[in-house]
Amino acid sequence: MVDGITFDSKAEARFYSELKLRKQAGEIKDFVLQPRYILQDGFVKNGKTFRKIEYVADFEIHHNDGTTEVVDVKGAITKEFSLKRKMFEFKYLESLKVLKYDSRYGFVDIDELDRFKKARKG
Repeated sequence: MVDGITFDSKAEARFYSELKLRKQAGEIKDFVLQPRYILQDGFVKNGKTFRKIEYVADFEIHHNDGTTEVVDVKGAITKEFSLKRKMFEFKYLESLKVLKYDSRYGFVDIDELDRFKKARKG
């Protein structure tokens, strides 16, 4: 728990703390916790109601240059997340950055971290 906020992981709490420092230093304009994105609207078909499909990211970062970055801090990528990621990337202009905390590298794009680790082994 940081600032009275309960996070899903220590890594997510650590990233929140880093964002606070970046905002105080003027490196970013602002950030939002748990932003929600509609991936598919709800609908009715043949009398049956289907609920909307929604994705809740960990952070939405507003940069000083006016760009927005959507960030999710993950330990591992699930099948459900992979599907929602594809739907998000299709529907929204912002890219979804998926980060993992590594004691050696800090916060790294999860796909890059896998490449680093494979390169170290090989």
